[in-house]
Amino acid sequence: SKSSSAKHAQTFQAPPFTLKELRDAVPAECFKHNTLISLGYVAWDLALAGSLFYLATGIDNGWGGLVDTSNPVVNFLFWCTYWVAQGVVCTGIWVIAHECGHGGFSAHRSLNHAVGWVLHSALLVPYFSWKITHGMHHKGCGNMDKDQVFVPHLRSDFAPRVRDEQTVVPEHSQEEEHEGDMFESAPIVDLLRLLRQQLFGWPAYILMNVSGQRFGKWASHFHTTSPVFTPDQANQVILSDLGIFIALSILGFLGSQFGFMAVVKYYVIPYFWVNHWLVMITFLQHTDVRLPHYRGAEWTFLKGALCTVDRDFGILNFFFHRITDTHVVHHLFSNMPFYNAGVATEAVKAKLGDFYLYDNEPIFWSLWNSYRSCRFVEDEGLFVYL
Repeated sequence: SKSSSAKHAQTFQAPPFTLKELRDAVPAECFKHNTLISLGYVAWDLALAGSLFYLATGIDNGWGGLVDTSNPVVNFLFWCTYWVAQGVVCTGIWVIAHECGHGGFSAHRSLNHAVGWVLHSALLVPYFSWKITHGMHHKGCGNMDKDQVFVPHLRSDFAPRVRDEQTVVPEHSQEEEHEGDMFESAPIVDLLRLLRQQLFGWPAYILMNVSGQRFGKWASHFHTTSPVFTPDQANQVILSDLGIFIALSILGFLGSQFGFMAVVKYYVIPYFWVNHWLVMITFLQHTDVRLPHYRGAEWTFLKGALCTVDRDFGILNFFFHRITDTHVVHHLFSNMPFYNAGVATEAVKAKLGDFYLYDNEPIFWSLWNSYRSCRFVEDEGLFVYL
């Protein structure tokens, strides 16, 4: 918003340190990969997901009569517990596949891609296609013209509602315009829009580039001629599509064998929980009134890498492999093994000083505050705030 932009622009300073100085502050062992440790995390997550699935198979019969689940309310509560828990665990699997795309899983490139492709395809993520755009996000984070995810709206996008008080829209009376402004900012309207973002934001992004960079035409992670990709990346897009096709085929086969509702209960609903956590994590990492966004020569990689906030998700930090509270370091050194990011974060905090942004408010409260406060940036300016 305009007020937050003015407030933070007054105190804006460029980082007084270099990326090399930050790297030198991190213990060298933090950059060393250990494939066995990484595979251990995969095994742990898959074991958790498999155990939850196995336990869920006993819900409807009360685990052989041990518990009376014949009451619809009790039955539903048990299923809700499974959906939430499985969504959390599968988000952890999602994160590991994300690390594969960065080369943070192993020093062996082929192993990174094999594990990442399998895990992400199983979660209906086009691994190579998203790896490409996510890499672009890291290379252009905070750049209004290059970033690829949660690119802020411009003031002009809200021209019908956000304007100078003296401006009159001929077809509307001032009273009608005021009522329209009140409706646009009503909490219930924001709540419905936020729910839409959390439920459908991820599919909308990979299918239609919603919240992504402006290309002036349809951009998608699924077609080779998308403006997001270069011609030499076509084979990676096709391989990503193949992974999704195989996963959907398996789900279709399971549906034919065990019924459509079985697939919905065991897979589809947890899948939407994964979407929720993914969107929430990414949104909160890069959406905050304290974060600047840059244009033109004002942007540098270091400035962009610092356009992120570490958030405390409580016990979920563990299940999400700390992508939540070590994201600043992840943007500085994206191929660092994720299991070393905690040590690295502690090492760079002193060097970063006020440039290290951290938030330990309850995460859903932060989600609501950021969604309500961070509307748009100004159309002009080399650095702007939400």
